[in-house]
Amino acid sequence: MSEAKKMKLVELHLGPIRTNCYLVIQTEKKEALIIDPGDGAATVAAKLTEEGVTPKAILLTHGHRDHIGAVPELRKHYGIPVYVGAEDQEMLGDADKNLSTGLFGKPMTLQADQLLKDKDQLELAGFSIQVFHTPGHTPGGCCFYFPEEQVLFSGDTLFCGSVGRTDFPGGSSSALVTSVRRLLKELPAETEVYPGHENDTSIEQERCWNPYA
Repeated sequence: MSEAKKMKLVELHLGPIRTNCYLVIQTEKKEALIIDPGDGAATVAAKLTEEGVTPKAILLTHGHRDHIGAVPELRKHYGIPVYVGAEDQEMLGDADKNLSTGLFGKPMTLQADQLLKDKDQLELAGFSIQVFHTPGHTPGGCCFYFPEEQVLFSGDTLFCGSVGRTDFPGGSSSALVTSVRRLLKELPAETEVYPGHENDTSIEQERCWNPYA
């Protein structure tokens, strides 16, 4: 858990491969965003209740099963919209492409409510958010940058000391490297980076140590 200005960040590790789900809480408004709820809808809901906050939207960094598994239940329970990169809408609706059939053995599909494109500016739950379209891990992968807090949610694009896989449907190694280098070039060095798996990092650290920089 970390705090920065009016942001409180709660990190949950969900599902069989412990995907990072983030609750981004606006402490003054008592509102929240849910980023990548991959599993455990009851766990997410319980934490929101514990924090005493109301979720306003679900943001998906991409359409793989380990990042979307709890979306249907949470969307229905709270009546909130789901945002995803436009190029991943097809993946959400295809159980083979979103890996729910092959890797998880239980097909699931869904459709997002709002489709995102590069450089979109969002105003949600009291936060200003910039959308970076970062293809490579998936065609429609997106990273969410909160400029006032200097925080980036990088999904499976940028990891601590590494990058996401590109051997799944729609993956592209060249596109991923281009996406990673763009983030490292355009974002401030002090930006905190919260990825889809494993440990958090910073843009400065990745500029120095990431082999794909």
